[in-house]
Amino acid sequence: MGLDDLQSWAPRMLGGIRLFNGAAALLAPGSVARRLGVDPDANPAPVYPLRMFGVRTVVLGAELLLPLKQDHRVRAMRVGIVIHASDTLAAGLGGIRGQLPRRTAALLTGVSALNTALAVLGSSAPRVEKRPRRWLRW
Repeated sequence: MGLDDLQSWAPRMLGGIRLFNGAAALLAPGSVARRLGVDPDANPAPVYPLRMFGVRTVVLGAELLLPLKQDHRVRAMRVGIVIHASDTLAAGLGGIRGQLPRRTAALLTGVSALNTALAVLGSSAPRVEKRPRRWLRW
């Protein structure tokens, strides 16, 4: 698999990851909260922001999977770099500051870093082969 193949698959892979994670946060916020180290029965506060995160993430994932024009998809991937890089930073800082359990912070940082890499990979438009110019036309 070459770089061009990865660039063309990156939006689909990132879209699938976003749909999965977003749907989980939207439809099962209690389970996601438990994976983050929070007992939603004792502390239900994370349920609402997880649902907001879920809606955002489902919409962002669908944006990459729907048949859109190439320039729109490239723009969405470029915006994704900022989104996922900030998610990576937030997860890393959460682990460093002890706001997340170490294992959870490592998992979230890794997933967000993968998403950032996919966004970077898919943010450049695919290369178009240039045809040699014909200097003489007959």
